Amino acid sequence: MKADLKETNGKSSMSKKIQSLCLKEASQVCLHGCCPTPFVSSAHEPQTKADAKRTSTSAACRRDFASKTTSSIFPNTQFTDHESLPSVQQAFSEFTKAYPQYSETYQIDQIRAQEYYHLSFSNHTCLDYLGIGLFSYSQLQKRESPAYRNPSSSFPAPPQSPPPVLDIPFFGVSYKTGNLKTQLLHGGPASELESAIKKRIMTFLNISENDYCMVFTANKTSAFKLLAESYPFQSNRKLLTVYDYESEAIEAMTHSSEKNGGKVMSAEFSWPRLRIQSSKLKKMIVSKEKKTKKKRGLFVFPLHSRMTGARYPYLWMSIAQENGWHVLIDACALGPKDMDSFGLSLFRPDFLICSFYKVFGENPSGFACLFAKKSAVSILETSTSSGMVGIIPTKQLFRSITESPGTDSDVEQTSNSIFGSVLVQASQSGRLEEDQQKNYKIQHEEVTEKLKGLEMAEISESDNVKEKGEIECKGLDQVDSLGLVTISNRARCLINWLVNALLKLQHPNTEGIPLVRIYGPKVKFDRGAAIAFNIFDWKGEKVEPVLVQKLADRSNISLSYGFLHHISFADKYQEQKDNVMERRSNKEVNGTDVNKRKDKNDMGIAVVTAALGFLANFQDIYKLWAFIAQFLDADFVEKERWRYTALNQKTIEV
Repeated sequence: MKADLKETNGKSSMSKKIQSLCLKEASQVCLHGCCPTPFVSSAHEPQTKADAKRTSTSAACRRDFASKTTSSIFPNTQFTDHESLPSVQQAFSEFTKAYPQYSETYQIDQIRAQEYYHLSFSNHTCLDYLGIGLFSYSQLQKRESPAYRNPSSSFPAPPQSPPPVLDIPFFGVSYKTGNLKTQLLHGGPASELESAIKKRIMTFLNISENDYCMVFTANKTSAFKLLAESYPFQSNRKLLTVYDYESEAIEAMTHSSEKNGGKVMSAEFSWPRLRIQSSKLKKMIVSKEKKTKKKRGLFVFPLHSRMTGARYPYLWMSIAQENGWHVLIDACALGPKDMDSFGLSLFRPDFLICSFYKVFGENPSGFACLFAKKSAVSILETSTSSGMVGIIPTKQLFRSITESPGTDSDVEQTSNSIFGSVLVQASQSGRLEEDQQKNYKIQHEEVTEKLKGLEMAEISESDNVKEKGEIECKGLDQVDSLGLVTISNRARCLINWLVNALLKLQHPNTEGIPLVRIYGPKVKFDRGAAIAFNIFDWKGEKVEPVLVQKLADRSNISLSYGFLHHISFADKYQEQKDNVMERRSNKEVNGTDVNKRKDKNDMGIAVVTAALGFLANFQDIYKLWAFIAQFLDADFVEKERWRYTALNQKTIEV
């Protein structure tokens, strides 16, 4: 990538400033053994001896980390039987020897035990969550959480019984139709709660109200679609995206841009590491005209893949800006502190989209935020769109019942406003299965019944408001208190241990057929805390990702699955292409069958995905590893089908 990017006319003061800052930041974080440095794959050679020294220090730190991981964790060992795995205690002991810095993240174990103790009680491993949680589980409780029992232990004892829970969430959303440009410029009536949440989020992301304006949307897909419907594709014709996986949000944006006259282009990713094909992307970004005042279009950049964990150099954004593109940053898959530490103060994108959910492991509903730089709002076109939402205080939700005649339709409407975005929001972490949809519908019905029985509820909006105009979002507060170093350090240890451990699983009595194939980066210092993989049986045939997800769900492990695409095969890998690529199943986007569009990107790879939130611990990844190891038993799937049939006295197709 260096060779390709070096040719770009990026020797601007902006790029030099970025380079100098990035190298300094890289050396600092590497010396502490802590956080990702996405700038390091840069466009320029070091400019000074100090920069060169920092580069050398950073590279050595990365090499040492990868080498230590592969040499210290199960060295020269292959596991061919799931019963031969070390116990969780033994594995954790070896884990802490390989990653002594992990012990410095004990504050996260404290937070998890005190504020999210439902995870221990339910023994639920959540590896399908994206975005950032606003509140902690303890904020939902009628009484305080149990005291943290042993700060030095990574396996705190769960409470004996779950405390009572307030089933009604902190807020609901009301859908509204309007003009995006008008909403961004002038806003509209907002509750005190909505204003407080907006202020808290902008502070969390280090975004200034002087520079950016924002609207709330129902979910990520709504935000992308809203922007696409208002962006002037008839004049700024091109839409260029950088995604190695199929995204419902990007599909919606693509469909809208094509309707408005846009020309869609996509980056490609080289097999097998799925790195950006930099030479091709450079040709699409760089303008042939050295000086052009006309904007070329919209460049959509996700910073890293939410499926494979591959990180992309931030300098692609700088190059796009220098060549006349509007830049949209997709921050929905970023770590909790990534944007605050690196992005906005330097790159100042034209648009930014991020998402938030309510409570980790408890309530996946929430909203997305669409930010626009004030100087970029003027280019948007006037269009009436849906997808924007307002934040409704809990108190207002109850008043709408207690002050109404109390009919079933009134109650149902209020319940819908609470749960309106649950299904759509949850789908961002993977396509929802039928049983998951039923689960959310059951929750919806339960809340509706409880609302019907309420005569008067005194749950004040001020219960979680610090001062007038401020709301207590413990989820955000906890992330702020931990900081980037602690969060990234922990995630790096966990995800690289998991990658290495999965690669140690091998079928018995075969010629070295691995159980798991990982797509994208393997053990790597700056990989993201997400992994895309598939499981293969002893014959080398892939176990369908949907089946893996369902079996994991029975073990109380929540996984997602997705579809990798835009994969390019060099000549030496052409023989592998037919073995790994497959045609995606029929899928409709906005009523259009994507297969009927004859899109060349119908071909790709269906995969299982797991994402580690900042609350993930060693038990979570060990539990996933032990579950996957069960597929070493050639009869595991059939045994599970028999067991399910015996317990339920009926046959369920899995």
